[in-house]
Amino acid sequence: MAQYTAEILWERGDQDFLGNTYSRRHVLRFDGGAEVAASSSPHVVPLPMSDASAVDPEEMFVASLSNCHMLWFLTMAVKRKFVVDRYFDAATGVMEKNADGKMAMTLVTLRPEVAFSGENIPTREQIEQMHHRAHEECFIANSVKTEVRCEPA
Repeated sequence: MAQYTAEILWERGDQDFLGNTYSRRHVLRFDGGAEVAASSSPHVVPLPMSDASAVDPEEMFVASLSNCHMLWFLTMAVKRKFVVDRYFDAATGVMEKNADGKMAMTLVTLRPEVAFSGENIPTREQIEQMHHRAHEECFIANSVKTEVRCEPA
């Protein structure tokens, strides 16, 4: 078993809280020391109360699924002696009402593009198999109800 932590810090300062015009910008701190500017999504809370330059929970959700998938894909590739030079994913998420009428991230689509080098280059079928296995192993994908699609380029 492993335990993971994150610190979330928001401070009101002199903002008008009861008038609901306060900034949603805050800081996320992680155990390795990284700090990330965060905010609500401008799609959820309008500007200027949101900060479009900061990461929002919906983006983090999509990134978390993409990141976990990539790490497992790299593991699958190295085990098969394939040399990965570059991995790029332009992942997207769709937020809409789910079957219960609640707003939810209902679909995340990963679109990984992977470049290989060396003498041992995988076939399209081997690449798809590694993506399939990466999805099956991804801790984050195994933790959510959202449909996660992988459409390798």
